[in-house]
Amino acid sequence: MSENGIEQVDIREIARTASGETVASDRRLYMQLFAYGGCADVAPLVDALASANIQGALYEDLNDPYGVALVTYSEEPDYFIGELRRFLKRRPFSELTPKPEYTLFGRTYAVGYEPDLVEALITRPVKRLLDPKLPWVIWYPLRRAGSFEQLSAQEQSVILQEHGGIGRAFGRAGLGHDIRLACHGLDKHDNDFVIGLLGPQLMPLSAIVQRMRKTKQTSLHLERLGPFFVGKAVWQSESNG
Repeated sequence: MSENGIEQVDIREIARTASGETVASDRRLYMQLFAYGGCADVAPLVDALASANIQGALYEDLNDPYGVALVTYSEEPDYFIGELRRFLKRRPFSELTPKPEYTLFGRTYAVGYEPDLVEALITRPVKRLLDPKLPWVIWYPLRRAGSFEQLSAQEQSVILQEHGGIGRAFGRAGLGHDIRLACHGLDKHDNDFVIGLLGPQLMPLSAIVQRMRKTKQTSLHLERLGPFFVGKAVWQSESNG
């Protein structure tokens, strides 16, 4: 959109309801994953998280018997550089070995058809992250290839609907749900998105990744995928919503 040749910037999340009404919101949720090694006992971590009233989830790493990962969230980026940073610099987290290759950071975003932006951007991702019935997780980043950006909007829509159809099918079956975050310019590897797959069992989450491999987006228009963090929740905070 431009006025007198000058682009008018609008950074709100915008969608359109089924009746055609345009809705917009300045609210969005930020999420961050930190992974660690060198954890022989998760109990002190759980106690520290509960005592500090941290909102998020702690996972044990499937692929490292001494590995854990912490996912936290806030609507304010200052939280991560302030309160959370101070907490992680104290024991017991300061005694662990960081695994920066797994660090993820992103923000929720609207795709354009959400009838309730607050539910889509805030309520739903928090509910999924903290749901004790969804303990298994696979978190990973991805970067699209430049070829995707060269496609028309209609072609992009068809490709994304293919992905979305798989996600909805697994969700309706109660086998897996996702959390989708944009991370443009927010990590050192210049990834585009962060994806969290959450479910009651691990195998369906692996099946989602397998099914995605056959889609046009993954097979033709991805430059990079992973690394993958795979784990199971050992602690989840109480929902404050």
